[in-house]
Amino acid sequence: MNRNALRELTWQTILLGILLSVMLAAANAYLGLFAGMTVSASIPAAVMAMAIFRMMRRRSVLEANAVQTAASAGESLVAGAIFTLPALVMMGFWEQFNYWESTLILWVGGVLGVLFTVPLRKALIVFQQLRFPEGIATAEVLRAGVAKGQRVKYLVQAAMVGAIFKLMGGGLRLWDEIVEQAMVIREKWILYGGMNVSPALLAVGYIVGFNIAILIFLGGMFSWWVAMPFYVYWKDMTVLDGIDQAYVVWSTQIRYLGVGAMIVGGLWTVFQLIPALRYAITVGINSFRDKTNIQQSDQDLPLPLIVGGVMALFIPVVLVYRYHLGVMELALGLAVFALVAGFLFSTVAGYMAGLVGSSNNPISGVTIATILSVALLLVVFLGTGNSVGPAMAILVGTVVCAAAAIAGDNMQDLKTGFVVGATPWKQQIMQLVGVTAAAFFIAPILNILNTSYGFGARTPDHPFALPAPQATLMQSVAEGVFGHHLPWGMIIVGAGVGGGIILLDQWLQRRKSSFRLPVLAVAVGLYLPLELDIAIFIGGLLAWLVKHRRGRSEGVGVLAASGIITGEALMGIALAVPIMITGNSEVWAVGVHWPHWVPLVAFMGVLYWLYRVAISETRHHGQTS
Repeated sequence: MNRNALRELTWQTILLGILLSVMLAAANAYLGLFAGMTVSASIPAAVMAMAIFRMMRRRSVLEANAVQTAASAGESLVAGAIFTLPALVMMGFWEQFNYWESTLILWVGGVLGVLFTVPLRKALIVFQQLRFPEGIATAEVLRAGVAKGQRVKYLVQAAMVGAIFKLMGGGLRLWDEIVEQAMVIREKWILYGGMNVSPALLAVGYIVGFNIAILIFLGGMFSWWVAMPFYVYWKDMTVLDGIDQAYVVWSTQIRYLGVGAMIVGGLWTVFQLIPALRYAITVGINSFRDKTNIQQSDQDLPLPLIVGGVMALFIPVVLVYRYHLGVMELALGLAVFALVAGFLFSTVAGYMAGLVGSSNNPISGVTIATILSVALLLVVFLGTGNSVGPAMAILVGTVVCAAAAIAGDNMQDLKTGFVVGATPWKQQIMQLVGVTAAAFFIAPILNILNTSYGFGARTPDHPFALPAPQATLMQSVAEGVFGHHLPWGMIIVGAGVGGGIILLDQWLQRRKSSFRLPVLAVAVGLYLPLELDIAIFIGGLLAWLVKHRRGRSEGVGVLAASGIITGEALMGIALAVPIMITGNSEVWAVGVHWPHWVPLVAFMGVLYWLYRVAISETRHHGQTS
């Protein structure tokens, strides 16, 4: 066999893996704070790696797989960061993202996510052979050698489209990025409608697909068009300003429907997977004990290294918690809780990645469950009104969230490696490389975005604030437990809605329906602003149209959608740097403002272009795949 084809863990793969890990972490930091979700970076990372190696006259599929393994780790670790750490700034516990503390907590959580899933590889990938849909798709991309032909061109073009669109709206301020309106009926009813004209949201909807996108939209419809008008009418509120009051009611009450649905969904997921998780853990441990007939290509990192690594990582977690609490016994208890919950939810995330893919993993649900549990526990020891308690709940949740996010991504990448013939322990090394590289850059990226845009609700000081939906919810849950101001009624109603969705989904499963109702997708829609839900839904509808035309929506469409996201997100960060330096949010503005129909027409143009690109593979299918 060609020696070049066997290259896998080389200095080129490590350097390129570090570079793409940081770049895709930055892109997904912006996307997650903006849209409330991240998408898998494996396919665009694989395409970029193969294109670069082709220019270097290297054609090793294993090298490209090693690069995408490291690169996707950056995207996953940033999910653990943006879902939790911004809450510490928004609640005033940090003035900015403390570099070394943020880096340490994220690095520990990410490394734990890698180590916790090593014993699960054989059970979930080799023996049970779960689908791991995104892992299989990435393997197909690698084996097809998609860096040739038109596909790299589409990736570059899409990135330019996303970047230019963001420059026009978010930089030059030529148009409003949100087109919205609210109707007030007899000062007692609010009917809100709006859409964010971001191509990145369109791309997110395309990638997650029609089934998930329509459920997100249905959740948004229920929150904004059913629950909100009913709540305003039931409370006999006088409505004078539709848009402002709609956002106040949503942020203080309605979005907690999503919290209740997420908690129920997370617990239901764990309950469903108990037998499978018991099997996976048992098989994983037994596979380490049985060392007979293990080929080099089937070796994982050694068990003593896994155990020793987990024990070593326990120490910095205790020290961070001890620094804030001042009580060693409580710090030890929280560190043990973080490790146990991290292992449990990492196992859940790894298994769920095998069922629905890492992009649809219930990370938000398990993180909210963790933070709520820790907050309730700390109230017992610290009492109510304690300012440190909510922050400690967030810090524990960060470790668990980072571990679970990395675990799902790790299992997906190991499935890709299994299909293309990669060496497991070398992939696990590249996961650790990607986690470490991203961990050192996430805090500065978050500081740039926070200083330039701000997080949470739009204010006069931050009129273009990134919503940071998950982090805002984590803050509300943690502070609400200590301040006794959580809207438990809404949470209970949301839990009831989540339970009803689960029952309906079970009925669809018994009928073997192709359309399913994953409760966490609806929960995401319940707590996202409607302007995001609608744009995501349009992307999902486009995916359905492409699938109806081609028979499937994967291929260059997903690649182009990933490019749009990357281009828009990186432009958003580039625009933020001068804003941070000058302190002027309008530093890029040219003083010209176009009417609402202009961004809508431009958005429809991007929609049509993405559709044409996605169906173009029908004509070139025999040449490119």
